[in-house]
Amino acid sequence: MASERPNIVLIVSDDHGRDTGAYGNGAIRTPHLDELAAEGVHFTNAFCTTASCAASRSVILTGLYNHANGTYGHTHGEHHFACFEDTVTLPRLLNEAGYRTARVGKMHYAPESLFPFQQGHPQGRFGRDDVQMSEACREFVRGEEPFFLYWCSMNPHRGGGPLTANPYRPDRFGNPEQPFPDDREQLFEEADVAVPPWLPDIPEARAELAQYYQSVARLDRGIGRLMRVLREEGRYDNTVILYVSDNGAAFPGAKTTLYEPGMNLPLIVRSPQHSRRGGACDGLVTWADLTPTILDLAGADHDPEAFHGRSFRSIIDRESPSDWREAAFASHTFHEVTNYYPMRVVREPRWKFIWNLAHGLTYSYASDLWEAATWQGTLRRGLSHYGRRSVDAYLHRPRFELYDLQTDPDEVNDLAGDPAQAQRVAGFCERLQAFQRQTKDPWIHKWEYE
Repeated sequence: MASERPNIVLIVSDDHGRDTGAYGNGAIRTPHLDELAAEGVHFTNAFCTTASCAASRSVILTGLYNHANGTYGHTHGEHHFACFEDTVTLPRLLNEAGYRTARVGKMHYAPESLFPFQQGHPQGRFGRDDVQMSEACREFVRGEEPFFLYWCSMNPHRGGGPLTANPYRPDRFGNPEQPFPDDREQLFEEADVAVPPWLPDIPEARAELAQYYQSVARLDRGIGRLMRVLREEGRYDNTVILYVSDNGAAFPGAKTTLYEPGMNLPLIVRSPQHSRRGGACDGLVTWADLTPTILDLAGADHDPEAFHGRSFRSIIDRESPSDWREAAFASHTFHEVTNYYPMRVVREPRWKFIWNLAHGLTYSYASDLWEAATWQGTLRRGLSHYGRRSVDAYLHRPRFELYDLQTDPDEVNDLAGDPAQAQRVAGFCERLQAFQRQTKDPWIHKWEYE
């Protein structure tokens, strides 16, 4: 019966790294995300496949790498990337399976006709007010089961108005001068933030991290209100909730890069179909797995061969599924149309291999990351290092990078040029080429022509 199928909520935040209590950040306060993790499972090896908003969302909603679905970078404005017209998307498949579908918040996909959500609020209607965005979903969740809700916050992306917390420049994480109606902003002291090793511990970074924490807290309150709405409407017990971020935090060193802060992200799954509560899973999963997993959870007929990812439903209750997957792949090409810096990655539990296809170019800047006070402060102070990586190494990258994450989790000791690793590098090159052939990556010709 349709009523026996679970409701499914997919929550996608905007530029949120693994900054929650459940993932070990004791300085930030995310009680509702932590509650979801306590009621379900959090994945420790979960990866976006491309560290850019629109491109990543195209993977989330199609199960295809963005180099195959056509969304090579941003969809909006002059960037104008979009899915190919024959792309089959998650909302279409769930509609066909008898689910009611709705979206709220950020869209950032194109063309809209390929994503036929049955209901939706105009993009931008709620701005940064995630509490009111959740309240606006109440009528939808009251309807007959089953439903699929695609809930997409604008937090904690940069942008949205002047800040009071940053004395260095009016950079923005959406902090309003006054709290939103029926909500109260939570401020963080710059001295109390945890500066991660990939950022410099300078006043500008601490100021921006305090703003970022504030925006994450706003996101968390919106998720808490959504959980409350589901409970009050009698839908919570039969609802699967999946939480992900599209890419890493909006700082140089994370967003737009395929270093760990850019691609190793939160994935929390709270599922009434599964028994584990409060555990972790170290299976390697990617955002290409989300569409087939959601279809599997919904009991929707689908062809597994139609996707580049695969359902991870079978490992949610398993802590260390050694028979699951040996490696994850990532593929990034553009952010904004001016930010051409294609990378292809193989990520194993211990080893990580990066192929920088345009290694002759200086690494490009997303406009909001260039303007970030943390980056500008680094340049203004003439610092040689940005976090633990040298500024020069960040801007000028070799063709190949190889890291032993077991001994070098911050990815600063590149072993690709070590003669002792030549065989390993050759093996990774072969695996990348096989991945590119399998996923019809147009950039595979770079092996031959460049």
